[in-house]
Amino acid sequence: MFKNVIEEIKSHFPEGFIPLHVPVFVGNEKKYLNECIDSTFVSSVGKFVDRFEADMKAITGAKSVVATMNGTAALHIALHVLGVGLEDEVITQPLTFVATCNAIKYTGATPVFVDVDLDTMGMCPKRLSAFLEEHCELKTGQCINKKTGKIIRACVPMHTFGFPCAIQEIVAVCKEWNIEVVEDAAESLGSWVGDQHTGTFGKLGVFSFNGNKIVTAGGGGCVVTNDIELGKKLKHITTTAKEPHSWAYRHEVLGFNYRMPNINAALICAQLECLPQFLEQKRALATAYKLFFESQEMAFKWEQKGTTANFWLNTVLLKDAAEKIAFLEATNKNAVMTRPIWDLMTSLPMYPNTLEIPIPNATYLADRIVNIPSSVIFDK
Repeated sequence: MFKNVIEEIKSHFPEGFIPLHVPVFVGNEKKYLNECIDSTFVSSVGKFVDRFEADMKAITGAKSVVATMNGTAALHIALHVLGVGLEDEVITQPLTFVATCNAIKYTGATPVFVDVDLDTMGMCPKRLSAFLEEHCELKTGQCINKKTGKIIRACVPMHTFGFPCAIQEIVAVCKEWNIEVVEDAAESLGSWVGDQHTGTFGKLGVFSFNGNKIVTAGGGGCVVTNDIELGKKLKHITTTAKEPHSWAYRHEVLGFNYRMPNINAALICAQLECLPQFLEQKRALATAYKLFFESQEMAFKWEQKGTTANFWLNTVLLKDAAEKIAFLEATNKNAVMTRPIWDLMTSLPMYPNTLEIPIPNATYLADRIVNIPSSVIFDK
C-alpha cells in the first residue's frame, strides 16, 4: 500500500533514510562562526546579533526586530509586554504546536480555543467573530468573557506549516473587540499575504529558528513589530532589563534573560543569506509533489489565492484516520519519515476546552493530516 507514494518521495532525495526536514549548511556558516569565535564575543553581545536584527527587518519589512533565544521565549515576551497576565485569557487555535499554549500559560493567562479553517489550517475569522458575539461583551474598552468574567487580552493565530492564515480578517475582528493580535509566525519565514510578510499584521509577530525550520540558528527566535517604542521596551526586558551604566547593575523592572547568543546569530546570518535559494527549491519540490498527488487523486495542501507559502512542511490530507495510520506505517517502515499533525491542544490535560466551543474543523484535520519529507536538497 502507498508504494507509488514512497517511490515518488524517494525520487527527490538521496538514497537511504529520508528525514522529515533537516538543516542545510551551504553558505558562510563556518566563516561567520569562526569570525565570532575569533572575536571572543560568543555570548549575548556582538555584531552578528545586530546584523541578524537588521536582516530580519529587511526581510519582513518590520520597523523593529528583537532577537531571542527561541520562538517560545519570543511568544512569551510578546504577550508579557502587552500586559497579558494572571486571570486573563488569550484566544488561540486548538491545532497548533504545544509551545503556543505553553507561552500563553507562562504569563498566567488561560488559552481559549477557536476553530480553524479547513483550507488554511489556521484560525477561522468567522468562528472567531461568532465566539466573541456569543460569549463576550465590551466593558470600558475591554473584551470580557461573560462566563468567566476574565479579560481577553490577546489573540494568537498561527500560520500552520508556513501557509498564511486569514490574518487580515482576524486582525479586523480583533480590532472591533479591542484585542491585540500576536502572530505565531514561527513556521512562516518567507510567507506572504499579498506584498506583506507574515508576522507584521498584528501588534507583534514571532518567528522561530529551531533546527527543523527553513533556516536555523541551532535554536533562536525573534519578535517583530512596527511599534518602535514597544520594540525598545522588548529589547530592554529581554536583556535582563539592565539600565545603561558604566559599571553598576541596576534593574528597575522585571527582566528576562532571553538573549540570542552572538554565536547563534552568526549561524543564522549565514542561513538568511541562503533563504531565497532555499525558498525557491522548496517551492519546486512542493510543485512536483502537487502534480504527483493530484494524479493519484490525493489531497495535497497548497497556498490560498493572494498568499505565498514557504512550504516549510509539505502536507497531505488523507481520507480518514485509518488511512492516515496506514500511510504513516507504510512510509516509516520504508525509511521515509512522515509525521502526523500535533495532537489537538484540547486533548492535552493542561489545556481543556472548558467553554466546550465546537472545533469540528480542527478535529477533521487532526484525523487526516500527514507531513512528508520537505528538506532542501542540493546534491542527490
